[in-house]
Amino acid sequence: MTAARPASGTEIVFQWRKWDGSPHWRHECVYLGADEWGDWVGQPQGWRSERPGRAFRAAAPNVTLVPAGGDHALTVNRDHPEGMRIYIDLAWDLRDDPAAVSQPGVPLFTGIDMDLDVVRVDGERGTCIDDEDEWDEHRLQYGYPADVQRHLETLAADLAEQVRAQLPPFDDATAEVWLDRLDALALPPRP
Repeated sequence: MTAARPASGTEIVFQWRKWDGSPHWRHECVYLGADEWGDWVGQPQGWRSERPGRAFRAAAPNVTLVPAGGDHALTVNRDHPEGMRIYIDLAWDLRDDPAAVSQPGVPLFTGIDMDLDVVRVDGERGTCIDDEDEWDEHRLQYGYPADVQRHLETLAADLAEQVRAQLPPFDDATAEVWLDRLDALALPPRP
């Protein structure tokens, strides 16, 4: 993130796209702050997420860590009704958009969704790498470069191990600080 960070509680947009530039998920969020792991944004329960052909409202409050490396985004849910605690989107070119700080409605964070996800669901499902079928389909459809494929496949396996071991920032304590900060903002659900 650039030096000119917005104030905690500033509304932002987190905009994903696909490798070919087509729009993907767009999340209504607020900027929360930064720590040694990167920048944190939050999405209160009931705020909107949408992509072409699909929309939903957050079932539970969640926070997303955007690390400086730009190759994944870690989302942690609090009290998700389906037990989804951690959802990591593997990414490419995940970054802040400096112009967005002063231009309302412009995405603050943008990134390319690279299909592979690492999820931790409380209960039997546990931790796994998800959407490998999409990965196989899209790496051919979009022609992902071989070095990108190798990097992200290795990263997915490494992240899954870190999540299983609950190493920071994939432990519960790290995200709870930011979930508490999101709750303290007391932002109402969107109509």
